[in-house]
Amino acid sequence: MLSWDQTPSLEPMRCCRAWVEINLDALEHNVQQVKALLSPRTQLMAVVKADAYGHGALTVAQMALQAGASWLGVATVPEGMELRTAGIQAPIMVMGAVNSIEEMQAVAHWRLQPTLVKPKQALMFSEALSRLGIATSRPVQAHLKLDTGMSRLGCPWKSAVEFARFVQQLPHIETCSVYSHLATADDPDPSKLHQQHQRFEAALQSLKAEHLLAPRLHLANTAATLIAPELHYDMVRVGLGLYGLYPAPHLVDRVALRPVMQVKARITHLKEVPAGTGVSYGHQYVTQRSTRIAVVGIGYADGVPRALSNQVKVLVKGQLVPQIGAITMDQLMLDVTHVADLQEGDIVTLLGQDGQHCLSAEDWARLTHTISWEILCGFKHRLPRITTQQTLKTSSRPRQRSC
Repeated sequence: MLSWDQTPSLEPMRCCRAWVEINLDALEHNVQQVKALLSPRTQLMAVVKADAYGHGALTVAQMALQAGASWLGVATVPEGMELRTAGIQAPIMVMGAVNSIEEMQAVAHWRLQPTLVKPKQALMFSEALSRLGIATSRPVQAHLKLDTGMSRLGCPWKSAVEFARFVQQLPHIETCSVYSHLATADDPDPSKLHQQHQRFEAALQSLKAEHLLAPRLHLANTAATLIAPELHYDMVRVGLGLYGLYPAPHLVDRVALRPVMQVKARITHLKEVPAGTGVSYGHQYVTQRSTRIAVVGIGYADGVPRALSNQVKVLVKGQLVPQIGAITMDQLMLDVTHVADLQEGDIVTLLGQDGQHCLSAEDWARLTHTISWEILCGFKHRLPRITTQQTLKTSSRPRQRSC
């Protein structure tokens, strides 16, 4: 029993209000489903940038590698450092542009693999490594990025030979791959995808003719991985698919994925109000009858978009119930008039499955006119991440945690 002079522990309160559940079985399943699409020569990079799209980078990285991924992709140097300090030894590619001396030093120290996007940046990198006294016996492994139509990072594809030759003569840097990024792989119209693929191929042929072809080539994101083997090359970079979502509706039948994330919260208060009662800020919703309202401890500060107000439904005891009134910073309200035997403390499923119904980030994205990537990345760290797993195959795997 807790005494008044004993310091309360945070652990018992992790699931008192709201939380995110990460299903490791689903993650493992998705990795294996993607791997089944690949030839033995094609490796899988698990993209774990942005804290693994809100799922928890370290947890996802460990399971993805155990399930068959060979590489990890991050957007920033600090993201890669966090994985290294946690003991991850797999190759980690930094997909964002690295430009500062501090970042370059960290890349070398932590054995990260940067993306080089133009000659000036590559030269700065080499000179910085020289000033830092980096041993030439361990050159930095770098990836050359070509812009084939994304118009974001990368050297123009027509300048691939000049770029590769320039980098080749720089000390302390060794080219380990050439890659590009597809802009429209999820579009049902493949014309722009084909154009980018042709440009990439043309650049590769030019590099090959000059004996500058890197030992590894990669082009495909999740959508391209699902579309065709000719886009796979030596490695595919898969993000959204690992988390159980599809980049576009027409890709759903390509592979059977399972959502990894569920978002849950608890009812903190129940009350009865008469017809004609305004609910929440601005009284955007007014009851049309006597209504039982459940107040739930989650809001837009946790990642539930305010734009979902009066649009979204959630699951309570396996039943779909409407959210009513403006979603507030820390709370939202539900109409639970027709749900029997509810009590404060009962669980509400905002994303995930309860009974026969399943709610996904894609549903929220449609309602808010955005993309599922943004929904997944929006859940704040005020929500603890709880890993669940039904079957423990080895003692080293994360254990199921009870709420």
